[in-house]
Amino acid sequence: MRITSQGGSFLARDPRATASVGRSPAGQGMRARRLLIVTGWLLGTVVAFTCYVQLARTRSVDSDGASQALAAWDMLHGNVLLHGWWLGDVSFYTTELPEYMLVELVRGLNEDVVHVAAALTYTLVLLVAALLAKGSATGRAALARVLITVGVMLAPQLVTGVKILISSPDHIGTSVPVLAAFLILDRAPRRRYALVVVPALLGWAAIADMLVLFIGVLPVALVSWLRAFRPVWAERQWRLDRYYLALAAAAAVAGVAAEFAPTGITAAGGFLVLQPLNRLVGLGALPHTANLTGQGLLLLAGADFLGLRPGPATAAVCLHLVGVIVIGIGVLIAVRRFARDLGFVDQILVIAVAINLASYVLSIQATSIMTTREIAVVLPLSAVLAGRMLADRVLAIRCAPALLLLVLAGYLAGLGYELAQPSVPAQNYQLASWLAAHHLSSGLSGYWEANVVTLASGDRIHVRAMTADGPRLLRYEWNTDAAWYDPRSQTANFVVFGPPILGNPGFSDRAAVLAAFGRPAQTYHVGAYQVLVWNKNLLPALARTGSVY
Repeated sequence: MRITSQGGSFLARDPRATASVGRSPAGQGMRARRLLIVTGWLLGTVVAFTCYVQLARTRSVDSDGASQALAAWDMLHGNVLLHGWWLGDVSFYTTELPEYMLVELVRGLNEDVVHVAAALTYTLVLLVAALLAKGSATGRAALARVLITVGVMLAPQLVTGVKILISSPDHIGTSVPVLAAFLILDRAPRRRYALVVVPALLGWAAIADMLVLFIGVLPVALVSWLRAFRPVWAERQWRLDRYYLALAAAAAVAGVAAEFAPTGITAAGGFLVLQPLNRLVGLGALPHTANLTGQGLLLLAGADFLGLRPGPATAAVCLHLVGVIVIGIGVLIAVRRFARDLGFVDQILVIAVAINLASYVLSIQATSIMTTREIAVVLPLSAVLAGRMLADRVLAIRCAPALLLLVLAGYLAGLGYELAQPSVPAQNYQLASWLAAHHLSSGLSGYWEANVVTLASGDRIHVRAMTADGPRLLRYEWNTDAAWYDPRSQTANFVVFGPPILGNPGFSDRAAVLAAFGRPAQTYHVGAYQVLVWNKNLLPALARTGSVY
């Protein structure tokens, strides 16, 4: 039906006409293509998750991961605010603890919860990074963006790389809500609801990890502020862009609210968070921290060849240097275009990477290769930049797409080698089995011998963490619950001495133990461990609290 007016004509939508178009070959082809794309995304996500679960199992669960699993288990059983808990310097309360609750709801409490949750987290990082890299691109350009981004992140380096990226809750998981916020800004530019959703998402994540203030809140606020005043300094027009001004203000408010939220939770009877010790390093330490940062960036990209012996595994690691080069070029292009024609989200990514790296180099956090976790989010942020900056350039070079696929095939082969590695049981699993066989269910030890045994036993054996302060033995104030140490409802009749494991200090302060508890009734040797047993409850002799710093 055609309606004609003086200004022209308008074609009214006839339902029969719409149905006819939907049944046309073109309409059916479009629906089939969309279904194929969605199926591809879903299949890729499932395959990635399956691979990363197996990869996570190549590293043993330790007390850090076990602590988060036990906290989530307590939340799942009604202690939502984690009353009585001292958490670490990063609480993960609004990010990975809810994820752990969902996993435990399905699988119960066991060591594999940590592996499954770690794999789920890294899969989400990969998925959201790929979606953000794709942006509004379609066709070959979209595919190239996704392949570049996913390829760089595809195969974390065995041992240390897996430990940092697919292990206990850590900063890499924080990148999921941050990337999701950037994705909203990218897909919904200048939409009013973004002024609420994005700051709310960043503020919610910052409650769990204050790193969000540096990689999310501050970059969004800073770039929005610059764009709000762009008409003034770039176009000599005395007006402000109200949308960006509002976004900058909303991000700042969200950051301030997140800063005070843990205090409010504590006031409401919830958990306490230990404040991290962080300050600037001296000028003399900068060469060391800069060198450690460089090695850490190699590790994040799976290319840390330093100290490796020649061989096939080392060759696979060296192949990842291509990814390092790709990331470096992508970031450099983004920096060069920053003030000229770089997109809003791309500018945010550049600032986020710069702030995270600068804060790491200049702080006392950079102490060993394991502290690379403090800059783990640089991997997805820079991988997204590389995909968005380089895809069109790669497609413009005749042989570049074939080379890209060849390198990606090498990465997949390396991932296959990593997946072929055997699974590893939780740390102290042998100890947990021995304690169960000898009906010892409640005891004390150092942090690295405590929560992981409790988790490995499915909460049937309780080993609580303590520390020595001179001649005194104290409760360990890091990922512990005060209720565990209440002698009115809990007991402990043994102490475990253990050796250092994978760089984690053991517990062997015999003098303080004997001074606090007296001579044991029995002493057992379990491999590298020593178990001392008393015929009394040890908790009344344990001092109330003890700081880990």
